[in-house]
Parts: sequence; structure tokens; C-alpha cells
Amino acid sequence: MRLAQVVIVMGVSGCGKSTIGAELAEQLQWSFYDGDAFHPVANIEKMTRGVPLTDGDRRPWLQMLHQKIAACLALGESAVFACSALKQYYRDQLKGDLQTVKVVYLHGSFPLIQARLEQRENHFMKAELLKSQFASLEEPQDAIVVEIDQDLAAIVAEIIQQIV
Repeated sequence: MRLAQVVIVMGVSGCGKSTIGAELAEQLQWSFYDGDAFHPVANIEKMTRGVPLTDGDRRPWLQMLHQKIAACLALGESAVFACSALKQYYRDQLKGDLQTVKVVYLHGSFPLIQARLEQRENHFMKAELLKSQFASLEEPQDAIVVEIDQDLAAIVAEIIQQIV
């Protein structure tokens, strides 16, 4: 029997975390959790107004996500989490001392992601906040890096190849 695993799909807003994470989970037959669903209402209201979140705003959100990741692993449930996790400190908080957590970084250029955000409707994360996301981004040195300038099937196949 294989140990339960968690994959955190991370990157800036608009890179495809939710879409790719959901497809990855479906293909692996794992659970999927969108980190945005764990944000407190106050965080969503701030982002809706175009105000970037502070580390203080993110602390309880990251703590909640870590607890959910730990609970999944404790129950033997493999899962994919979509979460921006832009700073190393955030990724460290999410993983804690859990050994079977892998990070997948969805890498893309500013112009590509900005174009995607401008086409997206009905999402609280506004395109204007993309600059602040890139400014906060600390590219991970210990993650699986996948370029997002390819189709969904190719991205998911590349991730599966590297995590299994």
C-alpha cells in the first residue's frame, strides 16, 4: 500500500492552479481542494477591492490549509491543493514537517498570465493585482517546475510523470 501524498499546485493568480489541480486530481483519482475556498471573508473582500493581502492576512489562511493537508495525510487521503504559496515561508508553513508533500510550480510569463486574467470573469482576484503577485513571488528551488505555455493535457501529463 502506498503512502498518502499531497501535491500543492502553486503560482500567481491566473496561472491555472485550479484548472490544472482539478484535472490532476481527477486523473490520479485523488481529492482536490482549492485554497481560495479556505480564505476568510475579510481576505476575499480585500482582494475584491483590489487590495493585496498582507502576511498577517494570510497567516490564518495558511494555518487552515496546513491543518487540512495534515488531516488528509493522517486519514490516508491523497490530495491535490491549489494554492498561490508565493513565498518560501508560505510553502514552509503549508508543508510543516510533513514528508509526503510535493510542490508543483506553474511557471509562466507576466504577459501570458495577464492576458489570461483579463479574459477571466467573475473572480475576486483582479488583473491589477498581478504585479503585486509577481513582486511577492519567490520562485521555489525545491519544486517541480512546469511551464504553462502548453495545453492542459501536456501540463498534467508532465506533472504526473514527475510525481509518480
